[in-house]
Amino acid sequence: MRDYSVFDIIGPIMIGPSSSHTAGAARLAKIARTVAGGKIIKVDFILHGSFAETYKGHGTDKALVAGILGMDPWDEDLRNSFELAAKEGIEYNFIAADLGDVHPNTVRFVMTKADGNLAVVMGSSIGGGNIIVFDIDGQEVEFTGERPTLLTKHKDIPGVLSQIANILYDENINIANMRVYRNEKGKEATMAIETDSIIPEKLLEKVRDIKEIHCVNVVNPIIEGAI
Repeated sequence: MRDYSVFDIIGPIMIGPSSSHTAGAARLAKIARTVAGGKIIKVDFILHGSFAETYKGHGTDKALVAGILGMDPWDEDLRNSFELAAKEGIEYNFIAADLGDVHPNTVRFVMTKADGNLAVVMGSSIGGGNIIVFDIDGQEVEFTGERPTLLTKHKDIPGVLSQIANILYDENINIANMRVYRNEKGKEATMAIETDSIIPEKLLEKVRDIKEIHCVNVVNPIIEGAI
């Protein structure tokens, strides 16, 4: 079980009214945007539990749209996210659904990109602005966005992990945690590597050059206080 500090209990710097329903929702959506990559033109927000019941009154809807636009939880324009999304030509829908045995503040992002491809991300806002992402395109994952996180989809064969680890070593980046997920041996695997320092764009280019890599993204943490 994770240890919580006084800063978790007090909550994050944010535009209210609720750390779970606004700050956490904005964080989740911004990470979903990063994972999707490319220009997003439509999002279906599939809302579960408390999110589905109270999303209008608690500002969850505006926070989710703000995150998709790339806003941070403390951005004063968060309350104007609907109007800003309209200017960007982004269509969105809020759909209540039962997503099963998951946290009550859970959302599935079904994102349509300009190239016609879909990206699907699911995660929960677990309190105090903290979040967890646990599904990407139907593949189980687990990361919180608190540390820089390298995300890959790659062919499940020997040697891929060592190549990535060597690239991190060459850039003097320490691995804090690494998880690899797969549904079938020898097919496609998903990996989440949490690191102790920010992951630069030049590192991503080196990882993309590995022939077994299908796609790679990075989630660098949201830094509070930039107001």
